[in-house]
Formats: sequence, C-alpha cells, structure tokens
Amino acid sequence: MDSQLTAWALAAAQALLFIAAAPLLAGWLQRVKCHMQNRAAPTVWQPYRNLSKLLRKRMLLAQNASWLFRAVPYIVFGAMLLAAAVVPLIAVRLPSAAIADMIVLVGFFALARFFTALAGLDIGTAFGGMGASREMMVSALAEPAMLMAVFTLSMTASTTNLSVATGYILEAGLVLRPSFLFALLALAMVAVAESSRVPVDNPATHLELTMLHEAMILEYGGRHLALIEWASQIKLMIYAVLIVDFFFPWGIATGFGAKALAVGVMAVAAKLMLLAVLLVVWETVLAKMRLFRVPQFLGFSFMLSLLAMLTHVVLETGG
Repeated sequence: MDSQLTAWALAAAQALLFIAAAPLLAGWLQRVKCHMQNRAAPTVWQPYRNLSKLLRKRMLLAQNASWLFRAVPYIVFGAMLLAAAVVPLIAVRLPSAAIADMIVLVGFFALARFFTALAGLDIGTAFGGMGASREMMVSALAEPAMLMAVFTLSMTASTTNLSVATGYILEAGLVLRPSFLFALLALAMVAVAESSRVPVDNPATHLELTMLHEAMILEYGGRHLALIEWASQIKLMIYAVLIVDFFFPWGIATGFGAKALAVGVMAVAAKLMLLAVLLVVWETVLAKMRLFRVPQFLGFSFMLSLLAMLTHVVLETGG
C-alpha cells in the first residue's frame, strides 16, 4: 500500500514538475535565441514574470463574448494538464502510465485546438476567423504525419503506450534503426508546426497577415491570456519531451530510487537544453515561409513518416 502511494505521489510530482518547468524551457529558448542573434537576452525566469503580470491584470471582454469564449482558456489549459500527466518525463512505469496512450495524447491536442478555434470564431472578428481557418488547415496536415510517426514507434515496441514504448526502446539499447531517423525528422517538423514556431509561424510577431495561433487569441487578456500562453508553453515542452524520450531515452528512471530520479531529472534537463539550442539554430537560419507553402512543408513531413513506416516493415520485420 505504501509503495502504491509513493508511486502515485511520484506521478503527481512528475506532472507538477512538467507544468512548472514549461515556462522555464520557453525562457531558456528565448535567452539562447537572443544570444544567437546578438540581442540583449532576458533572464530565463522572464516567462514566469509575464505570467504573473497577466494573472494580476484586469480582464476585458467583448460585449458579444459568449460563455464559450470565457470557458475556452480553462478547457485548453486543462487539456494540456492532462496531456502533461500522461507523458513520461523523468521516470517510466508510474501508475499514470496506464492511460499514457499516444492516441489519447493526440486527442488532447485536438480538443485544445478545436476549442481555441471556436474561441477565435466566437467574437466574430476577421482576424479570429482567419486564424481559426489557418490553424485547422495546419492541424489537418500535421496530425496524419504525427500519427504515422508514432505508429512507427508503436510497431517497434508493439504498443501505443508511451511509457511502455519508452521503456522498450531504453532496454533495447543503441540499435541502428533507419525508420527512427525518418520518424524523428517527421515528428520534429510536426512539432515546429504544432507549436507555432518558425518557419510555419512566428510566436514573436503580431503582424495580422502572418499570424496563425496569435490571431485566434487577440481578444484575450489578463488571466485568460495567461492560461492560454502557459498551455502553449506546456505543449511545446510535451513535443520536446516526446522527441528526447522516444529517440534518446537514456537516463530516464526505471525505478523509484532517489538516485535514479535525480539522474532522470538531470538527463532530461540536459537533453531539453540541447534540443532548445538546436531549435534556435533552426529558427535563426530559416525565415518564415508563406502560408501557401506550409502544405508542402507538412506534406514532406508526412512523406518522411510514411518512409519511416515502410522502412520498418521492409528492414526490421522482414516484410
């Protein structure tokens, strides 16, 4: 009984750590990007200050805002909380692993995106409708590529459970799998698109003709905007953790000992910091592409994920 309580406490602590560390990853990303571009860099704690400032500000709502507009920030943040709770961060085989399914995770993302698009349409502004239609176009192309990439991993581990698949890849050790290379590239491209990063979107711009995600939340402010921004940071961290846990799982804890958990924390922190540096290099050398070229970008990611699955069938299963 005590061991079960300890395991559930660790699962809750992991979820809380995931949520609390998401702004820190965004702050580290912004700081490295400023240094890369020879600009004055803010502290890594700046996202926490921004969230604190927004939480204290008074909210202003449009007169024609419905109950849905008021409820969407809480729905989106709740969906990201549930998504973070099922993704293994520092340890596998926790009690929450029972619901840690890849398809469930994609469902949480789709739920948050659906309600965000409804909020953009609710007020009736031109920018909200434009952002919602663009977001749906991107998601319609990104979700199949993501599912194909994760199904390649599922075929390797014979499960769609995130924790079990991570543990299988960790126990298998360093194995040369060409399918994983294609899946890694496809999932990275999907993560860039789904997280509204360059070259699909630019989170630092507020130019109306180029916005995707920002266009849907222009009417939000105060506590509502803080929840949406925090949810976006959690989503970015989820994709980053999926990449480092699936393809580079070394260091993640398989036991509940203090030493194993400490190693897991340090390992995931180091891998996320390195991944953030790679993302900064990606965003620095590339420019934001035109909206009409986004389908080509995501189509290429789908082709990579399809190649990953075919490579797995041909080379690893003898098909």
